[in-house]
Amino acid sequence: MCIRGRFIDGVIAIIITIMVLEIKVPHGFDLAALRPLIPVFMSYVLSFIYIGIYWNNHHHLLQAVRHVNGRILWANLHLLFWLSLIPFVTGWMGENHFAPIPVALYGTVLLLNAIAYFILTRILISYHGKDSTLAIAVGEDFKGKVSVVVYAVAIPLALINSWFACALYALVAIIWLIPDRRIEKTLAP
Repeated sequence: MCIRGRFIDGVIAIIITIMVLEIKVPHGFDLAALRPLIPVFMSYVLSFIYIGIYWNNHHHLLQAVRHVNGRILWANLHLLFWLSLIPFVTGWMGENHFAPIPVALYGTVLLLNAIAYFILTRILISYHGKDSTLAIAVGEDFKGKVSVVVYAVAIPLALINSWFACALYALVAIIWLIPDRRIEKTLAP
């Protein structure tokens, strides 16, 4: 787990660094100079929370894993691919003040991240068995399923009301911020 964890940690650190570097320093010296950055900062905060959620959950996932194979590594890279697109859609959404198309694309990337995480989880469970610690810990994955449904609703909604779609994205983040102790409980002695 150590080597795999370090790679993921490095990728996540780069993703967060790219996102923060997209926040340009204003040329003014008063608080009014920060006003144009509010949408950029808001999109950064939301994405930072999402990256943190994926990092946290991925680490918990790896704690329940004993071995990996090529399929697992490719599924993991698939997840990292979609995570790596978060800085782009974050910047586009913030720079365009939460315009409908950028907000819809942001949601699409969130949806594809959720699907990639689901695929990774299913491949891990398939490899380790339906009676494995991981399978027991993941269970029905209610939060994962709810997240996909909310994204699927929010994406077309963004074209009608981008702020309501963003509220739904924030709702999913809040759902995941509530500690999920399934793997910790299952692994506890």
